[in-house]
Amino acid sequence: MTKHVGSCLCGTVRFEVHGDFDSFYLCHCQYCQKDTGSAHAANLFSQSAKLTWLAGVDAVTSFTLPGTRHNKSFCRSCGSALPSTQLTNLLVVPAGCLDTKVSLLPTAHIFTSSRAVWDGAIGDVPEFEGLPE
Repeated sequence: MTKHVGSCLCGTVRFEVHGDFDSFYLCHCQYCQKDTGSAHAANLFSQSAKLTWLAGVDAVTSFTLPGTRHNKSFCRSCGSALPSTQLTNLLVVPAGCLDTKVSLLPTAHIFTSSRAVWDGAIGDVPEFEGLPE
């Protein structure tokens, strides 16, 4: 059985995920753009993996957008995205909150009709290993 370990940015919240992920979606919907502040969310999904909070569970809070199934769990201290179990029988884990490597490649881009206008042209943008001087 696969085990993944993760945490929030400030280290208050720590967790483990036992089991495998079924899919890895890069979601371009407007809700994911808003709650990540980026072009898309990168979320891992599992119907069978089990989440165990190791520390800071009292710092985990969730928000569900009224009238939708869109949910985000996060650390109330630093705002980092965290795993969500708000949808019945589905664990959603933001890939960036994992401290262990994920061997699964993204399954698909979803909700691409909402893709940010600037997202398609990023292949031509210069790359730097750190903050440019």
